[in-house]
Amino acid sequence: MIPLRRSLAIALAMLAVAPLAQAWGPLGHRVVAELAQRHLSPAAEAEIERLLAPEHTGRLADVANWADQIQDDPAQAALWQQTRSQHYVNFRGGSDCDYMPPRDCRDDRCVVAALRHYTDVLGDRSQPDAARREALKFVVHFAGDIHQPLHAGYRDDKGGNTYQVQFAGKGSNLHKVWDSGLLNTRGLDWQAYARQLDAAGPVDLPAPIAPLDNPYAQWAEESCRFTGAAGFYPDGHKIDQAYVVAELPLAEQRLREAGRRLAEVLNLALTR
Repeated sequence: MIPLRRSLAIALAMLAVAPLAQAWGPLGHRVVAELAQRHLSPAAEAEIERLLAPEHTGRLADVANWADQIQDDPAQAALWQQTRSQHYVNFRGGSDCDYMPPRDCRDDRCVVAALRHYTDVLGDRSQPDAARREALKFVVHFAGDIHQPLHAGYRDDKGGNTYQVQFAGKGSNLHKVWDSGLLNTRGLDWQAYARQLDAAGPVDLPAPIAPLDNPYAQWAEESCRFTGAAGFYPDGHKIDQAYVVAELPLAEQRLREAGRRLAEVLNLALTR
């Protein structure tokens, strides 16, 4: 494994020329998808391969970033405008991470409602394959999004997007650091990263949050509460090595939880 100090330097050099990332960025989304792929039931894997055949792949990692990529495709402009607000949920702020749909997800335009909707479409065998294929790609992506803490952050700073930080002497924002900066410090490609995380064994999932009966809302509330922890917003708006050492384990924990939960959702939806 690359030593943390050396891998941090590599990542910071990459960050200087990297484009603005979204959610976990391409690396994180592929890691989540690959972790899920490794724990699919035979029936779910077969159905995924069938649905993705027109995409010339059977691997979830190959479509994990599609929901972000459509913003750069003029032919998908309308779909991007329709779904762009479904990548996140904004809470009120402070210590208030209790999900209230009328306040936090008006007209079902947030990641919590999106996951429920597209999972239902995916599991509905009466739907056309094209609709189920699109739903699959959204579910894979949104399951990653909702586990990135700042995709369930606070409305007043737009999930850390307006919280400016210094990272390696350069200006950035906290959302971008969590999207890609932390993960890139490992210096691993997505295949190696997924193997490393999977080798750690099954991740212990948090206990249910009463009285929630919506698992997707729980995932969002978990993410929100992490953003309120001491040190998550760095002192002095500076991301240094100590911050990376402290916060990277949380980022990797959320990747592992997202992968396991995504596999469970797909196994349930595709084995009915």
